[in-house]
Amino acid sequence: MSFPEIEILTNYVSRIFRIEDVTMGDSKEWIVRYRGRILVEDTAAAYDQLAETVHQYNITPLFRKADDGKHIIFLVPSPVIPPPAAKPYVNLILFILTIFSALLIGVDIPPDAIPADGSIPILFMLRHIVTGWPFALSMMGILFVHEMGHYIACRIYKVPATLPFFIPAPFISPFGTLGAFIAMRGIPKNKRVLFDIGVAGPLAGLVIAVPVVLYGLSISPLGPVGAHGGGGMLEGNSLFYLFSKYLIFHKFLPEPVSMGGLTPFVYWLQYFFSGQPIPYGGLDVQLDSVAWAGWGGLLVTALNLVPVGTLDGGHVVYGLFGEKARKIFPVAIGTLLALSVLPVLLTFSPAAFNFSWLLWVFILFWLGNVRTQPLDDITPLDTRRRVLGFIVLVIFFLIFTPIPLVSY
Repeated sequence: MSFPEIEILTNYVSRIFRIEDVTMGDSKEWIVRYRGRILVEDTAAAYDQLAETVHQYNITPLFRKADDGKHIIFLVPSPVIPPPAAKPYVNLILFILTIFSALLIGVDIPPDAIPADGSIPILFMLRHIVTGWPFALSMMGILFVHEMGHYIACRIYKVPATLPFFIPAPFISPFGTLGAFIAMRGIPKNKRVLFDIGVAGPLAGLVIAVPVVLYGLSISPLGPVGAHGGGGMLEGNSLFYLFSKYLIFHKFLPEPVSMGGLTPFVYWLQYFFSGQPIPYGGLDVQLDSVAWAGWGGLLVTALNLVPVGTLDGGHVVYGLFGEKARKIFPVAIGTLLALSVLPVLLTFSPAAFNFSWLLWVFILFWLGNVRTQPLDDITPLDTRRRVLGFIVLVIFFLIFTPIPLVSY
């Protein structure tokens, strides 16, 4: 870019920025860098003003903050606008396959229709697949609303994004799916936009998941936990789920036959973080398929709200704490490793080691060290969003399940 054009750009920058030094750059990465301080308190309005004036040159400003507190403005070539998304055949096919997968998981075969040998072959399940609609509707409703929350927020803020991709997993996941995702194909303007896109999904999903859980529990019976040696699986408790069961049944469940001489507080602290001892013979909810879908929806939402990287919770803490949010990553990894070994320490049994959290350690190493940095990284969240951000962190604390599933 020629020198006169740089003078013009510098003039535009000086309208909103007290320039202390200017550095020319490689036009392939950045054209020019300005150090100094933004002149106005409303940094979001300053960004909009500068972006509008340099748009005619196919240039995009980046607002950054230096370690010494100074502000930095980079002028960079505008990123290539992604082409319009192809016709959503893939999204539709995956959506239909995931519905089919969820229907299989939710199949409700009358006991008198089960073959004498107890086996339920796939063709037999297909004959009764329509009976899986309560589970499929509940599970898919939670996931669909969650992802559409993100997608609609992207549309509102004009951030290019794909339609949701659903992941069918009929014989891998106990929910018939590994979840869903959208991919942002553009860069959010500032932390406020990134925050709104991040929280829109979990909050929208919870609007569906919470009533589904409460209704599902209300139609689920109480019954004994399987006898010693019997095969089965107990879903773990979050604080919200534990008190939801108390609201419906007026008991903390599962209710053991004996607490083994422990005080109720010590017993529940141990059980909450280890899933041990298995309360054989005690009472627990015999989950209806709707309740199972609601519990799964809470679990998926909590995992999305883990406050690291490109997860929804990562967007929240980045909006709240900026670069300091990176310090949460090692804490999250340490917490997950502790959750893996804590059952062993509480029960003195190596068999109690929880391998499921190790998977999340690998996932966080994949996602946790990267993040979406907005164009304007200076403008902070406003008070309303900060309050909402801390509320979301409290929600994460309430719905996080230390031990998701325990086999017995």
